[in-house]
Amino acid sequence: MIVDSHAYCFTAPDTPAGHPSAAAHLEFWQRQYALHHQPAYRVRDRAAGDSRLLLNPTPEDPLRLSTKRNFRVDHVTKRLVWTVDGEDYTKQQLPPNVIEFSAGALIAEMDYAGVDWALLHVDATLGKDLGHLAACVRAFPHRLRAMAPVDEWVIPVNPDAAIAQARDAIGKNGLHALKIIPEYAYRMTSSRSFNEPAWRPFWDAVTQLKVPFFFTIGASPGTTDPRQGFIQELNELRKWMERYPDATVSITHGFPWRDFIEGNRFVLPKEMWAPFADSKLCMEVGFPFRIGDLFDYPYVECRPALEGMIKHIGPARLLWGTDMPFQNRFCTYRQSRQYIEKHGRELLSSEDMAQLMGGTAARILRL
Repeated sequence: MIVDSHAYCFTAPDTPAGHPSAAAHLEFWQRQYALHHQPAYRVRDRAAGDSRLLLNPTPEDPLRLSTKRNFRVDHVTKRLVWTVDGEDYTKQQLPPNVIEFSAGALIAEMDYAGVDWALLHVDATLGKDLGHLAACVRAFPHRLRAMAPVDEWVIPVNPDAAIAQARDAIGKNGLHALKIIPEYAYRMTSSRSFNEPAWRPFWDAVTQLKVPFFFTIGASPGTTDPRQGFIQELNELRKWMERYPDATVSITHGFPWRDFIEGNRFVLPKEMWAPFADSKLCMEVGFPFRIGDLFDYPYVECRPALEGMIKHIGPARLLWGTDMPFQNRFCTYRQSRQYIEKHGRELLSSEDMAQLMGGTAARILRL
């Protein structure tokens, strides 16, 4: 069984997608495009551009959005564009020709690549429309599972409202996991840790739902070294798991691999593995969508990192994921399997390969 633990189905950025309005949704996309590492370029001649101009920072709000860039969806070329001094600019955080991605489109990709199941992720930028996610699963109940959308910035300030969101998604709409991105809370509230007492009522309630938790974590607030900041946040997650030992937990995206690259190789500090020791903590294995602009298929430069994950975490706690359709910026869906199954087969026994490519995810999701 092949299970992609990280896929998306989403509507266009100029639709509400679970936000109060299409404009509110598009603001999340504007900030995402301002910060994402993909290069911006001028539409007229593909000359380099600066997507940071989508921001109008102030000392109080360094991520404040500019209101003068006419950030918008171009439905003709199916990409997001903005204007600076009369010139249009764009970038391909979304893959070319993708401005929305339906459940049917995902299933077609899965069939062609030989993928049996996919777990749909949620994110405030891509969309958090509970009805849309539930409809995707209803359309393909034997192929798709979905995470539940929760507004992370609500959790520390109004935990009862966040609890209601989770219960509605899991209990009433039948979704299958909870996705937590603490950065949204750090950005939009005064919260600085998901272990703070203000989060406790939410955690106490939602751990009773008996679904797996998927955390997308970055550097802890206030840290200046992104690598040490990520390890610090990993240790926060380890503390969380000690408080809720019965919870099943996995980290999405793997490590922030770009921060651990020096030259053309990974430099992996020993302390990054410590939170996984004597733990049930799982992690996603996915390289192309994060470093596909730096290394080419079959990503042989990633082999030491994959070896480290196999050694220190183990195949029974590793989940193959692709970030589909975003990995299509750099490789095909088939290649996102082959760089492990074909070009990394000497690293894993057949049994361990089966765990990484689907068995672990199938167990966590009770497929």
